[in-house]
Amino acid sequence: MQKLRLGKTGLTVSELCLGTMTWGSQNTEGEGHAQADAAVDRGITFWDTAEMYPTNPVKAETVGGTEAIIGTWLASRGGRERLQIATKITGKGAIVRPGQPISGATMRAAVEGSLRRLQTDYIDLYQLHWPNRGSYHFRQMWTYAPTATDKAAETEQMTDVLTTAQALVAEGKIRAIGLSNESVWGAARWLHLAETLGLPVMGSVQNEYSLLCRQFDTDWSEFSVAEDMSLLAFSPLACGLLSGKYAGGVVPAGTRRTFTPDLGGRMTARVFPAVAAYLDVAARHGLDPCQMAIAFCRSRPFTTIPIIGATSLAQLEVNMDAAGLVLGAEVLADIAETHRAFPAPY
Repeated sequence: MQKLRLGKTGLTVSELCLGTMTWGSQNTEGEGHAQADAAVDRGITFWDTAEMYPTNPVKAETVGGTEAIIGTWLASRGGRERLQIATKITGKGAIVRPGQPISGATMRAAVEGSLRRLQTDYIDLYQLHWPNRGSYHFRQMWTYAPTATDKAAETEQMTDVLTTAQALVAEGKIRAIGLSNESVWGAARWLHLAETLGLPVMGSVQNEYSLLCRQFDTDWSEFSVAEDMSLLAFSPLACGLLSGKYAGGVVPAGTRRTFTPDLGGRMTARVFPAVAAYLDVAARHGLDPCQMAIAFCRSRPFTTIPIIGATSLAQLEVNMDAAGLVLGAEVLADIAETHRAFPAPY
């Protein structure tokens, strides 16, 4: 398992990141522990979670459950120093701290809660799950219409969060900070304030990225390279679509579509023809489609760490086998041709 420098965070992490958001919903505590054991055995020491997890769907009664499962694993296995654990503070929403935006005060309270559930003294990477001002992510791009930003208020809020982050770093409770579901303007603003005021720098961004969702390829790509902000790519398999398991409208029992039939807006008239085309590329080159999709993310000109999640050990093993896979020029050319034919299927 290759190790990578994670932007300006100062962290060195595994080239694949273990996603955990099904632990406590689609997966039991025991299944989560088994996945954790398998990941460590394969050298995946970078794990991602969030205070609001598990999801599919998010429920008030299960919020924090995934962190608690990681906590019991750490308590029983030890070796906290082997891992780089990333978690997130929930943005303004309806279930976690209803209606409250991210602020210095909510960040401190959320960090303390995560530390208790994780049964650890520190968090390696602490991320803002989505910005207070909203975003175009989660299929919102189709109707996205930004309003005028109150830059003074935005500056005050960001400065408050960065000042609190600086204090939490000094206290040893977090090591680095990052963004999620953010825009280029937002990321640039965070970096400007950090550099101007001498506050902690956002070192990574966790946005959706896959063969079917390539919003990151233009302005974000340039920004990522120029500012050394690594991408943590969530949903690199497009919620399982790229595995082919939903082909023909099939909904296997226990899969994500059982709980979220439209896969968060990914089920469109265009998606199955696009999936079929990528499955054909994998077949022509003798590749597992999941491994091809994950390796594609790693092939990009910006540093990309795919977050791989699974509901079974068998799925996880297949995904972990993508580590070190380098796609040849012919495969990448076929992928590029397919992308031009199916540029934005959802």
